[in-house]
Amino acid sequence: MSTPAVDYNLDVARIRKEFPILNQEINGKPLVYLDNAATTQKPQIVIDALVEYYQKYNANIHRGIHTLAEKATAAYEASREAARGFINAESVEQVIFTKGTTESVNLVASSYGDKFINEGDEVLVSGMEHHSNIVPWQMMCERKKATLKVIPVDENGVLDLEDFSKMLCEKTKLVSIVFASNTLGTINPVKEIIAKAHDVGAVVMVDGAQAAPHLHLDVKDLDVDFLGFSAHKMYGPSGVGVLYGKRELLEEMPPYMGGGEMIKDVSFSKTTFNDLPFKFEAGTPNIADVVAFKQAIEFINIIGKDKIQQHELELLNYGQDKIGKIEGVRLIGTAAQKVSVISFVVEGVHHFDLGMMLDAKGVAVRTGHHCTQPLMDQYKIEGTVRASFAVYNTIQEIDTLADGLERIVKMMK
Repeated sequence: MSTPAVDYNLDVARIRKEFPILNQEINGKPLVYLDNAATTQKPQIVIDALVEYYQKYNANIHRGIHTLAEKATAAYEASREAARGFINAESVEQVIFTKGTTESVNLVASSYGDKFINEGDEVLVSGMEHHSNIVPWQMMCERKKATLKVIPVDENGVLDLEDFSKMLCEKTKLVSIVFASNTLGTINPVKEIIAKAHDVGAVVMVDGAQAAPHLHLDVKDLDVDFLGFSAHKMYGPSGVGVLYGKRELLEEMPPYMGGGEMIKDVSFSKTTFNDLPFKFEAGTPNIADVVAFKQAIEFINIIGKDKIQQHELELLNYGQDKIGKIEGVRLIGTAAQKVSVISFVVEGVHHFDLGMMLDAKGVAVRTGHHCTQPLMDQYKIEGTVRASFAVYNTIQEIDTLADGLERIVKMMK
């Protein structure tokens, strides 16, 4: 299935028509969907691609020679090429399909970590990491008797790069860092971080889950060793992600799982493993969703990352100004460089209560610790309300959020 060559020219009204889910009411109010950092909604072309796969060429891939299998394989591999182009990787062999960013991090921690991290080595993460970029490294460090160290984050939600530089040493073997924080919105200077880590011989894993829908990803320019991101945060299906790795590292890493597809030859005495990327793709994959992922990538490409960034920055600046002026509201995460995420607390009102009251007004936001409990502990709060924006959101929707907050604050006095 090919994406229609539509020039949206960032006509938000036209873009919104591509998302069927947005045209509905919640609790008698028009839906205002502001939970995009958790997952974005899906345009019709993605939904159509899923339906078309199951209706017209549902078959297992790579091993069949019949027509349906060959068509499914071609569509699956077309998505790999689309993902390669999206991050400017050198070859499709460096693009490994996973279930999402979480599995991508776990794959590197288990495969690279278990082979190359040794007792006494140090792994660095930051204080703003998602749990999925903390726990796998904790588990690996426990297995390998290595040490996990944390790069500090200041009150504004900015990494302390001076401390980071001081932490780097010959013991540092791996740095795993988020490109853009899911809670704070902070955009980290990952290119600088990668260069500093490489200076001491460390490899770098970048969590690109929140960056992929908003920022340009160029693995060659970044010189990143590993990068993970998820389809469902960039208008694609859930259960699909990508791990990019430098070829020389992937070649040296053992398989993450055993089974079909990841082998060349199997006997009871010895197994030889398949070439990249199939060495890391054991078993029947999530074929339909990978196939549809291509449509999500092309949707972003048609609009253009520059236009998306410009629109979302306007929403971010307007939202931070509007929400930040509401009495009793405290913004959490005020870095100068951010993706379109606004986290906040309201004095005297629990974040869960706020979320429920906003939902009654048709406004969908995220509440809780956002899988960043250590960060919440630093701010001495249990959680926040998080509003996060995508290309289909509008200034009017932010006004609806702000009006709801103001009414709730007055009511709770």
